[in-house]
Amino acid sequence: MFDPHTPETAPEGSRATMTAMAAGGGAVPDAVARLAASPELLTGFLDMTARFDRCTLEPIPREVVIMTVAVHNDCHICIAIHAGKLRKLGAAPELAAALREKRALDDEHLDAVRVFTLAVMATAGAVDTRSIEAFLAHGYTERNALEVVLGVGTYTISTFANRLVRAA
Repeated sequence: MFDPHTPETAPEGSRATMTAMAAGGGAVPDAVARLAASPELLTGFLDMTARFDRCTLEPIPREVVIMTVAVHNDCHICIAIHAGKLRKLGAAPELAAALREKRALDDEHLDAVRVFTLAVMATAGAVDTRSIEAFLAHGYTERNALEVVLGVGTYTISTFANRLVRAA
């Protein structure tokens, strides 16, 4: 069930994406190989990821959003990948550890992103005014609040799909 595809075995709509990934880095990640069964999901997720990567949230706050979603949804592959991205961005190892353990972050600015992300998920976006104001009080903007929603949506797709296909 949900066997990994190669560029040759994948549905037509996933082949170009898989071929480009293989050419760029050698091996196609297991999650991509399994998600390739649905070209719409694979290309949709990659497009949303690219858009989230271009948003105005800085890289480390973006990774806080992603890790918060990944931990909440218990997606081990996402947690491992994005803990690695935090390291590459120069974040202290304690940041990923605190996110994994669902603890408050030492950095109030980053913790505001974590708390707001949790509020977005807990309320299906119906975040109360006080929580929005608390997020904005840490230097974030209304645009950033909407970008958190984009990140939650993007990585909810990823975590749900990765868990469904048992990506490793």
